[in-house]
Amino acid sequence: MDRTFSKSMVWLHSWAGVIMGSVLFAIFWMGTLSVFDAEIDRWMMPQTRLPAATQPVSLDSIAQAVLPSVPPGASQWRVDLATPREPALSFSYKLGKESHAQQLDPTTMAFIPDQGTEAGSGFIFPFHYSLHLAWFDSGKWLVGLAAMAMLVLLVSGVVIHKKIIAQFFTFRPRKRLQRSALDLHNLTGLAALPFHFLITLSGLVIFITIYFPQAHEAAYGGGSEKARSTFMAEAYGRYKRPKANLPGTLASIDAMAQVAEREWHGGQPYFVRVWHPGDANSYVELRRSYANDITMNLDQLFFDAGTGALLHRFQASPVMTVQRFMSGLHFIRFNHWTLRWLYFLGGLSGCVLIATGYLFWLEGRRARHAKLGLPGVRVVEGLAIGSVTGIILATLAFFSANRLLPLDLAWQGWPRATVEIGVFYLAWSATFIHGWLRARHAWRDQCWLTAALAPLAVLLNWISTGDHPLQALAAGHYGVLGMDLMLLLLAALAATAARRLGNLEGKVVHA
Repeated sequence: MDRTFSKSMVWLHSWAGVIMGSVLFAIFWMGTLSVFDAEIDRWMMPQTRLPAATQPVSLDSIAQAVLPSVPPGASQWRVDLATPREPALSFSYKLGKESHAQQLDPTTMAFIPDQGTEAGSGFIFPFHYSLHLAWFDSGKWLVGLAAMAMLVLLVSGVVIHKKIIAQFFTFRPRKRLQRSALDLHNLTGLAALPFHFLITLSGLVIFITIYFPQAHEAAYGGGSEKARSTFMAEAYGRYKRPKANLPGTLASIDAMAQVAEREWHGGQPYFVRVWHPGDANSYVELRRSYANDITMNLDQLFFDAGTGALLHRFQASPVMTVQRFMSGLHFIRFNHWTLRWLYFLGGLSGCVLIATGYLFWLEGRRARHAKLGLPGVRVVEGLAIGSVTGIILATLAFFSANRLLPLDLAWQGWPRATVEIGVFYLAWSATFIHGWLRARHAWRDQCWLTAALAPLAVLLNWISTGDHPLQALAAGHYGVLGMDLMLLLLAALAATAARRLGNLEGKVVHA
């Protein structure tokens, strides 16, 4: 019975990994990059490489700077305040159903020209949790299915690896590829097992209202917009009052922030939003920063825009506080550089875990499938190559396109940001085709391409901005410096992997 159970776990572990491995690698890769999405933004948006503000910025000064840009009829305007990781102010307003966004230099209050890119926070981060598939939330559902598969893989992996302690200390890099891949698979899986479990489970909890709507529909009813609106208001906070359709004024937002600081016992707002601007019933929303908290709190204060009187305060319920704590653990929006780097390494270990799982499966079946004339290995290998080395190459193409394309580019009616994203998907598609055409050799080919393209991106950044690594260090652009160094490290690792794969192929040929 025990042997039958173990075999069933091996089967489950193998096929769950093969079927969902491609999606899982994309999620882990983009999630790993998202740990430093703000730093990627600085690299891809050169004019936002601003020095950190030395003095607190007046909210009233910000309001005076942005109000001329708020068109009549706008339903709201909002400013996200600068942080050490995001030194520019983010200004946006909503007119009808469309949102418009710009960035400002907090020192001069001058608008920064559109950088023509979605960069890390606009493309890479949403890719991590939605795959940019918006139709009926299909991307989030696919991510949820992959997360469930990951939990199954983690549990079944622990079950089938009985000699956990021994395997944790076993790595034989000079053995044949199947053996060394399995050793590295076991090592990365066991070393970061708590992280992998926590990050996967918390990802499911974040979107609990999508995956398990019955929980709130049982209490609020389902199928009606009113029920959903009531749930959202009570869970996430919402205050509304209608327009008066009479002219109104805007009192000191700095004074409102002082009230907020007292109410929050020293807490600071991270954004300010003005609803119904210019109307007598206009009101101001302030939300408390969670830069120093794990929990992504939902603390909100609403003030009358004309008088500055406090109208409403919202704090999350205990259940939502737990959900927001799990969200904070997953998104790591709090300031803690040691943990941020540990998250980054944990994410990379997940990527290695998935990649080595693919290699072990392929090497274990390659000879048998070839002898029997089965196409399984060829199909899975092309999929694995495009999913692993392919998405890395596509990301590097995305970075390189960002430094090559003119800022005012518009091609066939597509704005520059869309062209950048198009380069990513075109390059990614090409890697799948290359993987199926070149089969086993494509692993080595794409590693060499990665080793060439990563330093090219660093060089393009230097040529286009003048911020080579030493200059970035001298100017205090540590995010840009870190990005360049990681690209150079990636190139070194890719070259090492390419040489290793080339040596293994040579041994196979001579054998």
